[in-house]
Amino acid sequence: MIAAVHENGDERVSARYTLTETEHGHVWGVCAEAEGLFGEPQRGTYELFGWVPEVSGVRAWLGSRVWLVPDDEPLDAWLLEDAERLGELRGTDNLSLTGMDDCEGPPEGYRGRVRLHDGHRWLGSCREFTRILPSNEAPPPLVLRGLAPSDQLRAALMKGTRRALDLEEAALEIRDGEGELLADRPLWATVSGWRPSACGADLIDLELDAGRFTPVPEYARPVWERWLSGPPDAVNAWAGLDTRRRGAWHDLVQERACLRTHRDRPAGHPYELDGRHITDQPALYLALGEAVNGPGGYFGGCLAALDDCLRGTFGYTAPATLLWRDAATARGYLSHALTPDGQPYDLFSEVLESLAEGGMDVTLA
Repeated sequence: MIAAVHENGDERVSARYTLTETEHGHVWGVCAEAEGLFGEPQRGTYELFGWVPEVSGVRAWLGSRVWLVPDDEPLDAWLLEDAERLGELRGTDNLSLTGMDDCEGPPEGYRGRVRLHDGHRWLGSCREFTRILPSNEAPPPLVLRGLAPSDQLRAALMKGTRRALDLEEAALEIRDGEGELLADRPLWATVSGWRPSACGADLIDLELDAGRFTPVPEYARPVWERWLSGPPDAVNAWAGLDTRRRGAWHDLVQERACLRTHRDRPAGHPYELDGRHITDQPALYLALGEAVNGPGGYFGGCLAALDDCLRGTFGYTAPATLLWRDAATARGYLSHALTPDGQPYDLFSEVLESLAEGGMDVTLA
């Protein structure tokens, strides 16, 4: 096995990267290191004019998910992922904010009053805004170091024509140090350069145009490096993380779960949930996942996904029982939530209702 070695504190962890052609599934090569896997995704900037805060003491980073709600009620709210508050512009009442829009973005042509919330509290409002799109600068290339190329890839490189070097739709499969598939990343694989690798004889360093490749955010690197050493062997390995990195941990848990098959436990199985660390929404679903499927387990990431998991194929068969320990912690943090359009609701009660409807008899302790 060709493995990449990553520094993780005082440990060294290995991983394997496989470049696979999407349509027919043949392998282009297996590599020792994927340089460019981590990076800063392109971010847009919002200038909010006439900013009026509604809470005090908001941190410079508002939260990984911030909704902008138009004052015009018929218009839908939209989501800004990984939002970061840059601060007020000196001498003005304007606020600068960056982040990544969801697939919808702001309603076309709308630049009027919006209110902002983070799913739990209203952050503030502005009378109008302007949106500055990310620059069109080409992202850095993805370099696969120490690649053992397939015969098909060697032939394409020897031919060297533009058409031969366009490998088209591909996926970068990422396996952890134990050889288990952890994640994959789609990309349009166009070779922009290659050379013999210092990693060993008959290996190459392959440089790919990074078009349509979304790097893993830099802030998530410690989470990924933890998982690259292998799945956690105890629950709550995520408990010391902030909300941003808990979200990254859950994203990886969910992606890994979608790449694996699950063996459902028989009906009547008793589950136990450790609720001591449920102080935000990612923690809720991380704790639920581990209660049902053990350390690093997945069991939903929103109410709709939880409903899907309760129908089977994700380790659970109804009916069953769940002992939810330290439930008061989750009740205190999650009972006052906001929908995307800003309507208050009780997420804790909604989860209990979903579990009950899915055949889970919950006892709160």
